[in-house]
Amino acid sequence: MAGNWKMYKTGAETARFFETFRDLVERSEHCEIVICPPYLSVPTAVTAAQGTRVSIGAQNLCWGKEGAYTGEVCASMIKAAGCSHVIIGHSERRQYFGETNETVLKKTLSALEQGLTPIVCVGETLAERDGGKAADVVRRQVRQGLAQLTESDLSPIIVAYEPVWAIGTGRTATPETAAEMHGEIRRTIGEIWGSKAASEMRILYGGSVKPNNIQELMRREDIDGALVGGASLDPASFAAIVKYL
Repeated sequence: MAGNWKMYKTGAETARFFETFRDLVERSEHCEIVICPPYLSVPTAVTAAQGTRVSIGAQNLCWGKEGAYTGEVCASMIKAAGCSHVIIGHSERRQYFGETNETVLKKTLSALEQGLTPIVCVGETLAERDGGKAADVVRRQVRQGLAQLTESDLSPIIVAYEPVWAIGTGRTATPETAAEMHGEIRRTIGEIWGSKAASEMRILYGGSVKPNNIQELMRREDIDGALVGGASLDPASFAAIVKYL
């Protein structure tokens, strides 16, 4: 269960979140828990999560190892800050900042070089879904965003399916629709890297996940977890999602 805080929470707000959240999930051993705060709140989150089962991730990274990339942060810096995970290719990065399947691949390779676990996001827009292109779009994002990776490269990667039309809109893909797209992703991985890689791939669902819909989503065979946006900002709400069982 991963929380993407997007551009919310200062360091002080992050500390207050963990004061409550730590106790709420201290006995939750059935899943991995990851929280991805803004860069400037990462050090506070890393300190607050020490001694817990909560891992900290970043929301983006630069593919360059170092150099003249003003405003960017590289994988080694993220690793040194105490992060274990990093979100790559989120639809907001694609929509507002020009992220492409090619840059997703470059960033994924950079993350793997530093031992970070990439959470690689894929998903279609409403126009693409209404046009009957959803499966084709997502399959292409998987193929091009993870191209050139070996099966061993693939093993630590997490894929997150986030239909763009369901992010921050209050709309959620039905469990059937989500499971269908997760199945497409798993089949695509199987076609490229084989059935073992496909069965072992963890695929998260994201898109207006809340405490009142997480159980139904998690009942579906191909849904292995969730990438949670707004509902991860409140400790009680995110804890309820983590403890969906």
